[in-house]
Amino acid sequence: MTEDDTPDPFADEFAEESAVTAEYTSSDGEIEASLRPKSLDDFIGQPRVREQLQLVLRGAKMRGGTPDHILLSGPPGLGKTSMAMIIAGELGSSLRLTSGPALERAGDLAAMLSNLVEGDVLFIDEIHRIARPAEEMLYLAMEDFRVDVVVGKGPGATSIPLEVAPFTLVGATTRSGALTGPLRDRFGFTAHMDFYDPPELRRILQRSAGILGIELYEDASAEIAGRSRGTPRIANRLLRRVRDYADVRADGIVTRAIAQAALEVYDVDPIGLDRLDRAVLGALVRSFGGGPVGVSTLAVAVGEEPATVEEVCEPFLVRAGMVARTPRGRVATQAAWLQLGLTPPPDAAAGGIEVRAREPQVDLSAEE
Repeated sequence: MTEDDTPDPFADEFAEESAVTAEYTSSDGEIEASLRPKSLDDFIGQPRVREQLQLVLRGAKMRGGTPDHILLSGPPGLGKTSMAMIIAGELGSSLRLTSGPALERAGDLAAMLSNLVEGDVLFIDEIHRIARPAEEMLYLAMEDFRVDVVVGKGPGATSIPLEVAPFTLVGATTRSGALTGPLRDRFGFTAHMDFYDPPELRRILQRSAGILGIELYEDASAEIAGRSRGTPRIANRLLRRVRDYADVRADGIVTRAIAQAALEVYDVDPIGLDRLDRAVLGALVRSFGGGPVGVSTLAVAVGEEPATVEEVCEPFLVRAGMVARTPRGRVATQAAWLQLGLTPPPDAAAGGIEVRAREPQVDLSAEE
Protein backbone atom coordinates (compact mmCIF):
# COMPACT_ATOMS: atom_id res chain seq x y z
CA MET A 1 0.00 0.00 0.00
CA THR A 2 1.43 3.43 -0.93
CA GLU A 3 1.90 6.20 1.61
CA ASP A 4 -0.50 8.61 -0.08
CA ASP A 5 -3.17 5.89 -0.37
CA THR A 6 -3.60 6.53 -4.07
CA PRO A 7 -5.39 3.77 -6.04
CA ASP A 8 -3.17 1.06 -7.44
CA PRO A 9 -2.91 1.73 -11.22
CA PHE A 10 -2.15 -1.96 -11.84
CA ALA A 11 -5.12 -3.30 -9.87
CA ASP A 12 -7.10 -4.50 -12.89
CA GLU A 13 -4.03 -6.09 -14.49
CA PHE A 14 -3.19 -7.81 -11.20
CA ALA A 15 -6.63 -9.42 -11.00
CA GLU A 16 -6.90 -10.41 -14.64
CA GLU A 17 -3.40 -11.85 -15.02
CA SER A 18 -3.58 -13.98 -11.87
CA ALA A 19 -7.17 -15.11 -12.25
CA VAL A 20 -7.08 -16.37 -15.82
CA THR A 21 -3.68 -18.08 -15.91
CA ALA A 22 -4.03 -21.84 -15.55
CA GLU A 23 -0.52 -23.03 -16.42
CA TYR A 24 2.06 -23.74 -13.75
CA THR A 25 5.30 -21.81 -13.88
CA SER A 26 8.62 -23.33 -12.84
CA SER A 27 8.39 -21.55 -9.48
CA ASP A 28 4.90 -22.97 -8.95
CA GLY A 29 6.25 -26.47 -9.54
CA GLU A 30 9.02 -25.96 -7.01
CA ILE A 31 6.55 -24.64 -4.44
CA GLU A 32 4.19 -27.57 -4.98
CA ALA A 33 7.08 -29.99 -4.45
CA SER A 34 8.16 -28.26 -1.24
CA LEU A 35 4.66 -28.49 0.22
CA ARG A 36 4.24 -32.23 -0.30
CA PRO A 37 4.43 -34.31 2.90
CA LYS A 38 7.34 -36.71 3.07
CA SER A 39 5.88 -39.46 5.29
CA LEU A 40 2.54 -40.89 6.38
CA ASP A 41 2.98 -39.17 9.75
CA ASP A 42 3.27 -35.79 8.00
CA PHE A 43 0.24 -36.44 5.79
CA ILE A 44 -2.77 -34.53 7.11
CA GLY A 45 -6.24 -35.97 6.60
CA GLN A 46 -7.41 -39.30 5.15
CA PRO A 47 -6.94 -41.12 8.49
CA ARG A 48 -8.53 -44.37 7.30
CA VAL A 49 -6.39 -44.55 4.17
CA ARG A 50 -3.24 -43.81 6.16
CA GLU A 51 -3.99 -46.54 8.66
CA GLN A 52 -4.68 -49.09 5.92
CA LEU A 53 -1.53 -48.15 4.01
CA GLN A 54 0.61 -48.42 7.12
CA LEU A 55 -0.56 -52.00 7.59
CA VAL A 56 0.09 -52.87 3.93
CA LEU A 57 3.56 -51.33 3.85
CA ARG A 58 4.75 -52.54 7.25
CA GLY A 59 3.47 -56.05 6.59
CA ALA A 60 5.44 -56.20 3.33
CA LYS A 61 8.58 -54.87 5.00
CA MET A 62 8.32 -57.44 7.81
CA ARG A 63 8.06 -60.24 5.22
CA GLY A 64 10.91 -58.80 3.18
CA GLY A 65 8.84 -58.65 -0.02
CA THR A 66 7.16 -56.07 -2.21
CA PRO A 67 3.69 -54.81 -1.27
CA ASP A 68 0.65 -55.58 -3.36
CA HIS A 69 -0.20 -53.19 -6.16
CA ILE A 70 -2.07 -50.14 -4.89
CA LEU A 71 -4.89 -48.18 -6.54
CA LEU A 72 -5.65 -44.66 -5.30
CA SER A 73 -8.94 -43.20 -6.47
CA GLY A 74 -10.67 -39.91 -5.83
CA PRO A 75 -11.21 -36.41 -7.23
CA PRO A 76 -8.22 -34.33 -8.33
CA GLY A 77 -6.14 -32.43 -5.80
CA LEU A 78 -6.62 -34.70 -2.77
CA GLY A 79 -3.03 -35.97 -2.55
CA LYS A 80 -2.83 -39.13 -4.68
CA THR A 81 0.55 -38.18 -6.18
CA SER A 82 1.86 -37.18 -2.75
CA MET A 83 0.70 -40.52 -1.37
CA ALA A 84 2.56 -42.38 -4.14
CA MET A 85 5.75 -40.51 -3.25
CA ILE A 86 5.22 -41.32 0.42
CA ILE A 87 4.78 -45.02 -0.40
CA ALA A 88 8.14 -45.06 -2.17
CA GLY A 89 9.73 -43.17 0.71
CA GLU A 90 8.31 -45.52 3.35
CA LEU A 91 9.67 -48.51 1.41
CA GLY A 92 13.03 -46.85 0.79
CA SER A 93 12.58 -47.46 -2.93
CA SER A 94 12.96 -45.42 -6.10
CA LEU A 95 9.85 -43.91 -7.66
CA ARG A 96 9.26 -43.95 -11.41
CA LEU A 97 6.50 -41.61 -12.56
CA THR A 98 4.45 -41.64 -15.74
CA SER A 99 0.83 -41.10 -16.78
CA GLY A 100 -1.79 -43.12 -18.61
CA PRO A 101 -1.99 -40.84 -21.69
CA ALA A 102 1.81 -41.11 -22.11
CA LEU A 103 1.62 -44.90 -22.52
CA GLU A 104 0.19 -45.05 -26.04
CA ARG A 105 2.02 -48.19 -27.18
CA ALA A 106 2.96 -51.44 -25.50
CA GLY A 107 6.60 -50.69 -26.29
CA ASP A 108 6.48 -47.54 -24.16
CA LEU A 109 5.46 -49.58 -21.14
CA ALA A 110 7.88 -52.41 -21.90
CA ALA A 111 10.82 -50.00 -21.96
CA MET A 112 9.81 -48.56 -18.60
CA LEU A 113 9.23 -51.96 -16.97
CA SER A 114 12.54 -53.36 -18.21
CA ASN A 115 14.43 -50.56 -16.42
CA LEU A 116 12.86 -51.22 -13.03
CA VAL A 117 14.99 -52.48 -10.15
CA GLU A 118 13.62 -54.92 -7.58
CA GLY A 119 11.43 -53.08 -5.08
CA ASP A 120 10.88 -50.01 -7.26
CA VAL A 121 7.53 -48.21 -7.18
CA LEU A 122 5.97 -47.42 -10.55
CA PHE A 123 3.40 -44.64 -10.36
CA ILE A 124 0.91 -44.26 -13.24
CA ASP A 125 -1.28 -41.19 -12.90
CA GLU A 126 -4.69 -41.19 -14.62
CA ILE A 127 -4.27 -44.92 -15.15
CA HIS A 128 -7.78 -45.22 -16.59
CA ARG A 129 -6.51 -43.43 -19.73
CA ILE A 130 -3.82 -45.97 -20.53
CA ALA A 131 -3.95 -47.35 -24.09
CA ARG A 132 -5.44 -50.83 -24.46
CA PRO A 133 -2.26 -52.53 -25.85
CA ALA A 134 -0.22 -51.19 -22.93
CA GLU A 135 -2.95 -52.19 -20.47
CA GLU A 136 -2.95 -55.78 -21.72
CA MET A 137 0.83 -55.93 -21.30
CA LEU A 138 0.44 -54.54 -17.80
CA TYR A 139 -1.80 -57.47 -16.80
CA LEU A 140 1.04 -59.96 -17.18
CA ALA A 141 3.59 -57.67 -15.59
CA MET A 142 1.43 -57.15 -12.50
CA GLU A 143 0.71 -60.86 -12.01
CA ASP A 144 3.81 -62.70 -13.16
CA PHE A 145 6.43 -59.90 -13.39
CA ARG A 146 6.94 -60.74 -17.03
CA VAL A 147 6.21 -59.09 -20.37
CA ASP A 148 6.01 -60.61 -23.82
CA VAL A 149 7.61 -58.51 -26.55
CA VAL A 150 6.53 -59.31 -30.09
CA VAL A 151 9.33 -59.05 -32.65
CA GLY A 152 8.51 -58.90 -36.34
CA LYS A 153 5.20 -58.87 -38.17
CA GLY A 154 2.91 -61.35 -39.81
CA PRO A 155 3.60 -65.11 -39.86
CA GLY A 156 7.24 -64.55 -38.92
CA ALA A 157 6.49 -62.64 -35.73
CA THR A 158 7.84 -64.18 -32.53
CA SER A 159 7.11 -63.46 -28.88
CA ILE A 160 10.08 -62.99 -26.58
CA PRO A 161 9.36 -63.22 -22.84
CA LEU A 162 11.26 -60.73 -20.68
CA GLU A 163 11.50 -61.02 -16.92
CA VAL A 164 10.63 -57.93 -14.90
CA ALA A 165 12.02 -57.24 -11.45
CA PRO A 166 9.36 -57.46 -8.71
CA PHE A 167 7.85 -53.99 -8.32
CA THR A 168 4.83 -52.25 -6.82
CA LEU A 169 2.46 -50.47 -9.14
CA VAL A 170 0.65 -47.47 -7.71
CA GLY A 171 -2.16 -46.32 -9.95
CA ALA A 172 -4.09 -43.09 -9.49
CA THR A 173 -7.43 -42.36 -11.07
CA THR A 174 -10.09 -39.70 -10.83
CA ARG A 175 -12.59 -42.02 -12.53
CA SER A 176 -12.41 -45.46 -11.01
CA GLY A 177 -15.53 -46.49 -12.93
CA ALA A 178 -13.61 -46.03 -16.18
CA LEU A 179 -11.10 -48.75 -15.23
CA THR A 180 -11.61 -52.09 -16.90
CA GLY A 181 -12.53 -55.00 -14.63
CA PRO A 182 -9.38 -57.04 -15.33
CA LEU A 183 -7.13 -54.12 -14.45
CA ARG A 184 -9.03 -53.18 -11.30
CA ASP A 185 -9.01 -56.76 -10.05
CA ARG A 186 -5.22 -56.96 -10.23
CA PHE A 187 -4.75 -54.35 -7.52
CA GLY A 188 -4.32 -55.90 -4.10
CA PHE A 189 -5.33 -52.77 -2.22
CA THR A 190 -7.71 -50.01 -3.29
CA ALA A 191 -8.03 -46.74 -1.37
CA HIS A 192 -10.61 -44.05 -2.02
CA MET A 193 -9.59 -40.54 -0.96
CA ASP A 194 -12.39 -38.27 0.27
CA PHE A 195 -12.73 -34.51 0.41
CA TYR A 196 -11.19 -32.82 3.45
CA ASP A 197 -12.97 -31.20 6.38
CA PRO A 198 -12.31 -27.50 7.13
CA PRO A 199 -10.26 -28.30 10.29
CA GLU A 200 -7.97 -30.55 8.22
CA LEU A 201 -7.59 -27.86 5.58
CA ARG A 202 -6.71 -25.32 8.26
CA ARG A 203 -3.94 -27.61 9.49
CA ILE A 204 -2.68 -28.01 5.92
CA LEU A 205 -2.72 -24.24 5.41
CA GLN A 206 -0.84 -23.60 8.66
CA ARG A 207 1.77 -26.18 7.66
CA SER A 208 2.13 -24.68 4.18
CA ALA A 209 2.34 -21.17 5.62
CA GLY A 210 5.18 -22.28 7.87
CA ILE A 211 7.09 -23.78 4.93
CA LEU A 212 6.55 -20.70 2.76
CA GLY A 213 7.34 -18.24 5.54
CA ILE A 214 3.86 -16.67 5.57
CA GLU A 215 2.47 -15.11 8.74
CA LEU A 216 -1.06 -16.54 8.65
CA TYR A 217 -3.64 -15.81 11.33
CA GLU A 218 -5.93 -18.63 12.48
CA ASP A 219 -9.09 -16.84 11.37
CA ALA A 220 -7.49 -16.19 7.98
CA SER A 221 -6.70 -19.87 7.53
CA ALA A 222 -10.31 -20.66 8.43
CA GLU A 223 -11.49 -18.17 5.80
CA ILE A 224 -9.31 -19.72 3.08
CA ALA A 225 -10.21 -23.26 4.12
CA GLY A 226 -13.92 -22.49 3.86
CA ARG A 227 -13.48 -21.46 0.23
CA SER A 228 -11.25 -24.36 -0.84
CA ARG A 229 -13.94 -26.90 -1.84
CA GLY A 230 -12.50 -29.49 0.51
CA THR A 231 -9.38 -29.79 -1.68
CA PRO A 232 -5.79 -29.23 -0.42
CA ARG A 233 -4.49 -28.27 -3.87
CA ILE A 234 -7.03 -25.45 -4.08
CA ALA A 235 -6.29 -24.40 -0.50
CA ASN A 236 -2.56 -24.12 -1.18
CA ARG A 237 -3.17 -22.28 -4.44
CA LEU A 238 -5.45 -19.76 -2.74
CA LEU A 239 -2.90 -19.33 0.03
CA ARG A 240 -0.25 -18.34 -2.52
CA ARG A 241 -2.61 -15.89 -4.19
CA VAL A 242 -3.55 -14.35 -0.83
CA ARG A 243 0.15 -14.04 -0.05
CA ASP A 244 0.65 -12.13 -3.31
CA TYR A 245 -2.15 -9.76 -2.35
CA ALA A 246 -0.79 -9.27 1.16
CA ASP A 247 2.72 -8.56 -0.14
CA VAL A 248 1.58 -6.08 -2.82
CA ARG A 249 -1.26 -4.23 -1.11
CA ALA A 250 -0.64 -4.71 2.61
CA ASP A 251 2.19 -5.44 5.03
CA GLY A 252 2.60 -9.12 4.11
CA ILE A 253 0.67 -10.42 7.13
CA VAL A 254 -2.39 -12.48 6.20
CA THR A 255 -5.29 -11.52 8.44
CA ARG A 256 -8.90 -12.50 7.88
CA ALA A 257 -9.67 -9.08 6.37
CA ILE A 258 -6.74 -9.44 3.96
CA ALA A 259 -7.84 -12.95 3.00
CA GLN A 260 -11.40 -11.77 2.36
CA ALA A 261 -10.25 -8.87 0.22
CA ALA A 262 -7.80 -11.00 -1.74
CA LEU A 263 -10.29 -13.74 -2.49
CA GLU A 264 -12.80 -11.09 -3.58
CA VAL A 265 -10.24 -9.96 -6.17
CA TYR A 266 -9.85 -13.53 -7.39
CA ASP A 267 -13.65 -14.02 -7.66
CA VAL A 268 -13.83 -16.76 -5.02
CA ASP A 269 -16.97 -16.37 -2.92
CA PRO A 270 -17.48 -17.52 0.72
CA ILE A 271 -18.35 -21.12 -0.20
CA GLY A 272 -15.77 -21.51 -2.99
CA LEU A 273 -17.79 -20.63 -6.09
CA ASP A 274 -15.87 -18.81 -8.81
CA ARG A 275 -17.04 -16.66 -11.70
CA LEU A 276 -17.95 -19.58 -13.96
CA ASP A 277 -19.83 -21.39 -11.19
CA ARG A 278 -21.93 -18.31 -10.53
CA ALA A 279 -22.52 -17.83 -14.25
CA VAL A 280 -23.85 -21.38 -14.54
CA LEU A 281 -26.12 -20.93 -11.53
CA GLY A 282 -27.30 -17.55 -12.81
CA ALA A 283 -28.14 -18.93 -16.25
CA LEU A 284 -29.91 -21.94 -14.77
CA VAL A 285 -32.03 -19.83 -12.41
CA ARG A 286 -32.58 -16.59 -14.30
CA SER A 287 -32.60 -17.72 -17.93
CA PHE A 288 -34.27 -21.10 -17.53
CA GLY A 289 -36.36 -20.64 -14.40
CA GLY A 290 -34.42 -23.24 -12.46
CA GLY A 291 -34.59 -25.94 -15.14
CA PRO A 292 -34.67 -28.67 -16.14
CA VAL A 293 -32.24 -27.78 -18.94
CA GLY A 294 -29.67 -29.81 -20.88
CA VAL A 295 -25.97 -29.30 -20.24
CA SER A 296 -25.33 -28.28 -23.88
CA THR A 297 -27.93 -25.53 -23.68
CA LEU A 298 -26.55 -24.40 -20.35
CA ALA A 299 -23.03 -24.29 -21.78
CA VAL A 300 -24.15 -22.10 -24.70
CA ALA A 301 -25.81 -19.72 -22.24
CA VAL A 302 -22.52 -19.14 -20.37
CA GLY A 303 -20.28 -19.23 -23.45
CA GLU A 304 -18.34 -22.38 -22.51
CA GLU A 305 -17.90 -25.86 -23.90
CA PRO A 306 -20.30 -28.52 -22.55
CA ALA A 307 -17.33 -30.57 -21.28
CA THR A 308 -16.12 -27.58 -19.24
CA VAL A 309 -19.49 -27.14 -17.56
CA GLU A 310 -19.90 -30.87 -16.96
CA GLU A 311 -16.38 -31.64 -15.73
CA VAL A 312 -15.22 -28.40 -14.11
CA CYS A 313 -18.31 -26.71 -12.63
CA GLU A 314 -20.92 -29.39 -12.19
CA PRO A 315 -19.14 -31.76 -9.76
CA PHE A 316 -18.86 -29.14 -7.03
CA LEU A 317 -22.30 -27.65 -7.69
CA VAL A 318 -23.87 -31.10 -7.41
CA ARG A 319 -21.83 -31.96 -4.30
CA ALA A 320 -22.85 -28.63 -2.74
CA GLY A 321 -26.48 -29.53 -3.37
CA MET A 322 -27.16 -26.55 -5.65
CA VAL A 323 -27.70 -28.48 -8.88
CA ALA A 324 -29.49 -31.78 -9.32
CA ARG A 325 -28.98 -34.04 -12.33
CA THR A 326 -32.25 -35.51 -13.57
CA PRO A 327 -33.20 -37.51 -16.69
CA ARG A 328 -34.71 -34.33 -18.13
CA GLY A 329 -31.69 -32.13 -17.44
CA ARG A 330 -30.09 -30.00 -14.73
CA VAL A 331 -32.32 -28.48 -12.04
CA ALA A 332 -31.52 -25.73 -9.54
CA THR A 333 -32.27 -26.53 -5.91
CA GLN A 334 -33.44 -24.14 -3.21
CA ALA A 335 -29.81 -23.60 -2.19
CA ALA A 336 -28.97 -22.25 -5.66
CA TRP A 337 -31.76 -19.68 -5.50
CA LEU A 338 -30.74 -18.62 -2.00
CA GLN A 339 -27.08 -18.39 -2.98
CA LEU A 340 -28.04 -15.87 -5.67
CA GLY A 341 -30.15 -13.91 -3.22
CA LEU A 342 -33.45 -14.97 -4.81
CA THR A 343 -36.59 -16.49 -3.38
CA PRO A 344 -36.93 -20.13 -4.49
CA PRO A 345 -40.23 -21.19 -6.04
CA PRO A 346 -42.43 -23.54 -4.00
CA ASP A 347 -41.59 -26.53 -6.21
CA ALA A 348 -37.80 -26.07 -5.99
CA ALA A 349 -35.96 -29.13 -4.75
CA ALA A 350 -34.47 -28.95 -1.27
CA GLY A 351 -30.78 -29.48 -0.64
CA GLY A 352 -27.51 -27.65 -0.40
CA ILE A 353 -24.76 -26.91 2.05
CA GLU A 354 -24.98 -24.14 4.60
CA VAL A 355 -24.60 -20.81 2.83
CA ARG A 356 -22.41 -18.40 4.75
CA ALA A 357 -23.54 -14.80 4.59
CA ARG A 358 -21.21 -12.52 2.70
CA GLU A 359 -19.59 -10.22 5.23
CA PRO A 360 -18.75 -6.63 4.39
CA GLN A 361 -15.29 -6.28 2.92
CA VAL A 362 -12.74 -4.09 4.63
CA ASP A 363 -11.69 -1.00 2.69
CA LEU A 364 -7.92 -1.45 2.83
CA SER A 365 -7.27 1.81 1.00
CA ALA A 366 -8.37 3.63 4.18
CA GLU A 367 -5.80 1.89 6.36
CA GLU A 368 -2.36 3.24 7.09
